[in-house]
Amino acid sequence: MGRLTTEHVPAFTWELELLAGSVGAVMAEPREVKFRLSRRRSSVPRARALLHSVLGDWGAGSEAAETGELVLSELVTNAMRVRAPRDRLVGVRIVWPTDDGLLRLEVSDAGEGKPEVRAPCEDETGGRGLLLVEALAHRWGFEQRACGIGKTVWVELKAPHLAPERDGTEIAAVAVRPGQCVRVWGAWHVVRSVGTDPSASDSGHTVVLGLDDGSALPIDATAPLTVRDAGVSSPQRGGEETPG
Repeated sequence: MGRLTTEHVPAFTWELELLAGSVGAVMAEPREVKFRLSRRRSSVPRARALLHSVLGDWGAGSEAAETGELVLSELVTNAMRVRAPRDRLVGVRIVWPTDDGLLRLEVSDAGEGKPEVRAPCEDETGGRGLLLVEALAHRWGFEQRACGIGKTVWVELKAPHLAPERDGTEIAAVAVRPGQCVRVWGAWHVVRSVGTDPSASDSGHTVVLGLDDGSALPIDATAPLTVRDAGVSSPQRGGEETPG
């Protein structure tokens, strides 16, 4: 998943979940972030700032990040304007399915009705938000919330730089050897050492990988990891460097 922190985002009322695959912060397919916002104007730039941090962590290009921030701003702004109790929060979900090069943004609110694209008059100062969303989106729509009142508006954006890398081989963690490169936290790292965790319970076997940045990665021995031989190059994204 990467080392996302909240220091990039001003403090506000929110709840954040970082969701990954079954291997905690190592295998993040799909990658997903969910949070909730207070119904106030300041929540719009804060949502944009968090998306910027998330996409930077995922290695998205600047074009995808700018488009995503613009679209999310419009969706959150619309959600803030619907008629709903003041204490109702606005939910945001950011997800990268990893298999189609699409970034999905979802915004949920407790308001009634449905979003409609309008054609405002030239002298109107507002009402163009969904026109912009429709122009930028690969596809978009809305659905009623399965649990509770309100709706969820979703947008899918083309984000080719988020397409998963296909190089490397997937093996069980127990088969990783020193000197190989392993992809964790959104980047390639050279494995310096491989050991076991003596404090692990008898019910499972935990492998501890010592990485080139000095960190130690404990992981279930059967968990899948993508590895390749050190020195093998691959297309670099977002300033990522291939370890030597």
